[in-house]
Amino acid sequence: MRASLLFVFTLGCAGVLPAQTTTPNNYADPQSWLCRPGAHDACETDLSTTIVRADGSTARESWTGDNRAAIDCFYVYPTVSTDQTPNSDMLADPAEVNVIHHQFARFGSKCRTFAPLYRQITLRGLLSSMGGGGGFKLDAGLGYDDVRDAWKYYLEHDNQGRGFILIGHSQGSFVLAQLIRQEIDGKPIQSRMISAMLMGVTIAVPKGKDVGGSFQHVPLCHSASQTGCVITFATYRSNVPPPAQTLFGKVPDPSMVAACTNPAALEGGSGELHAYLSADGRTITTPIPVKPWTSKAPIYTPWVSVPGLLTSRCATNDAATYLELTVHGDPADARVDDITGDISANGQVRTEWGMHLIDANLAMGNLLDIAEKQSKAWLAAQTH
Repeated sequence: MRASLLFVFTLGCAGVLPAQTTTPNNYADPQSWLCRPGAHDACETDLSTTIVRADGSTARESWTGDNRAAIDCFYVYPTVSTDQTPNSDMLADPAEVNVIHHQFARFGSKCRTFAPLYRQITLRGLLSSMGGGGGFKLDAGLGYDDVRDAWKYYLEHDNQGRGFILIGHSQGSFVLAQLIRQEIDGKPIQSRMISAMLMGVTIAVPKGKDVGGSFQHVPLCHSASQTGCVITFATYRSNVPPPAQTLFGKVPDPSMVAACTNPAALEGGSGELHAYLSADGRTITTPIPVKPWTSKAPIYTPWVSVPGLLTSRCATNDAATYLELTVHGDPADARVDDITGDISANGQVRTEWGMHLIDANLAMGNLLDIAEKQSKAWLAAQTH
């Protein structure tokens, strides 16, 4: 979001953004979905990856989807729309397609993929609100109503008793958290929720507990075989921890804390992140220049993986509880020593955002492994 964030911050809040229709969407229309099983859509993309080892050598990793997956994944994307209205339209622009490639398409190897278009609060609408000009809530209003309607359509026409994983980031996580509260938490449908992966958001839990804050009956995940639970985190560098004005990882209620579950080690402690990063520096918004991943060979795939370079653990400082990212670069080897993904404006890193742009990329391989293990555990439980 470096260039994009600079652009939207300089927009300011001049003028009143035009109002939009609130007519419900028709989710029976295939054009209302970015991804649906059997469609040639945004989830159909090249996810081939170059593995860049510590010594700079490379190997190619291919990817294929599983059209016969036994579970479903339902995804709500973050704030990416560049439409110039407070809420986006229902057209799949390059921004919406791009974020699917970054955050959701890979789940097609583990589950049937469902990703509704929704009239989210746009980048312009969000910045207007942050500047005091809108008062929007990310988990209420038109965007939430759309996702709720898409969810109900999915349950009625597609689910057929299957287990499901909810996946969201940023605005998408806010919306899904509200959907869980309103439509799932404590209701019979909760028995089909394999997990909820809510990234780039703050989920509250009582101090010393893993349930009872944001959700009343949905606990945090503590192992990859646990089901019906939540995985949630917001990522900050170990050498750039959340500042006092952090946007994630703190809650106003002193009896509560922000939840953090480390996707690299759900049981606790530190673990290696299995990241899938854009080879050319693309993010969920705008590209960020990257250095060559290795001095030994050019990269021809759209994605790279860097085994051994990144680890994470849940950490707490005076400002927040967060997922702490450590980069283990070695200037003596042929592989790049750092990654990009920080949000900057006017040449300054916006430390309050952390690594928000690549939360999902950093943990993608770990989340895929968890999805596979959780789905097996859930399916096994259905046979008893």
